[in-house]
Amino acid sequence: MVAPVSVDEFWDVARGLERAELVGGQVVELVPPGFRHGEIAATISHLLHEYITRRGLGAVVGETGFILSRDPATVRAPDVAVVLSARVPAPRPVRFFPGPPDLAVEVLSPDDRPGEVAAKVADYIRAGTQAVWVVDPDAETVTVHSRDQAIRYGENELVDGAPVLPGFHPAVRDLLGVSS
Repeated sequence: MVAPVSVDEFWDVARGLERAELVGGQVVELVPPGFRHGEIAATISHLLHEYITRRGLGAVVGETGFILSRDPATVRAPDVAVVLSARVPAPRPVRFFPGPPDLAVEVLSPDDRPGEVAAKVADYIRAGTQAVWVVDPDAETVTVHSRDQAIRYGENELVDGAPVLPGFHPAVRDLLGVSS
């Protein structure tokens, strides 16, 4: 086993890699996402950004490192994330965000393994993330994970944005960019 890497060491290491996360002190290189993945992440980011900025609710970011734990050192980078206003520090962090996002969105890629996705969801929830959306383009579903439940929404259903974004009810098909 390779010696554990700290959060601060990971900042320097990660800058030399295309995509990586720090999981339990170990650097995990990630495959760059494909075109469909990127398009869906951009669509979700756009919809969230519109909703949040109009209401002054917080910040929406993409592929940003969040420090979920310092012992063991864990930095995850969801495809899209929301941090509510009360938790956005001033000035804004230049490096990784010092804590979990309020909402993390993971868009599945064809090579994502269920165990890895479950581990990411568990890391976010354990760190204090209120909701994790796992978007599955192939199944055309969005599964919303919280501390006590997971609710799966199908293509023709509306996702409930609560507790992070009460009143936000996007259609799964809109999140996926599926035309009517």
